[in-house]
Amino acid sequence: MAKYFLGFSELKSSWDQVFTAFWQRYPNPYSKHVLSEDILYREMTSDHKLLTRRLLTKTNRLPRWAERFFPANVANAVYVIEDSIMDCHKKTLTTYTWNINHSSIMSVEERCKYCKHSENRNWTEIKREAWVSSKVFGFSRPIQEFGLARFKSNVTKAVKGFEFILAKMQGDTPARTLVETAKEATEKAKETAFAAKEKAKDLANKAATSKKKQFV
Repeated sequence: MAKYFLGFSELKSSWDQVFTAFWQRYPNPYSKHVLSEDILYREMTSDHKLLTRRLLTKTNRLPRWAERFFPANVANAVYVIEDSIMDCHKKTLTTYTWNINHSSIMSVEERCKYCKHSENRNWTEIKREAWVSSKVFGFSRPIQEFGLARFKSNVTKAVKGFEFILAKMQGDTPARTLVETAKEATEKAKETAFAAKEKAKDLANKAATSKKKQFV
């Protein structure tokens, strides 16, 4: 049975500020284990929701007893998928993350919801859930205990990292607003759609002048 975690955090910044900081939170001094981040997909839906999928590459030092379960050349590399849904109307940001390698040894799934604080509308509340599981026969329990402890430690670092970025945004460097961020995502989606349409036209023209079957 997976280990379950439920926790609440608060950031003393508005939801708009937190949403903007969410895309700028790496790198920061508290998340040095995050090596890279790449956007795999992004779309602004007709009902004003911003959908994004990212690939994060992380590294974590393993205890000696756990090294036996990981190949030596990839023991410290963890690839994580992060799906996020931003609802402009409800002012919520929901994220889902899970590791795509080493999952048979240890799987960590996380769900976070960022929304306006229930008592102070100028703050942001984070509800965080996580499930840690392992399929290693005879060692699943200690691996889950280790994973849960490491997850809790990373949660503390994540909140501190967020606070660091928010403080930096409120300093000399002007922050991008929610509207600007959403507008940029929409423009990129339009550019991608236009490029796909032009490519389709080009392929159609080639098909009309050639008897060879086109593969795309």
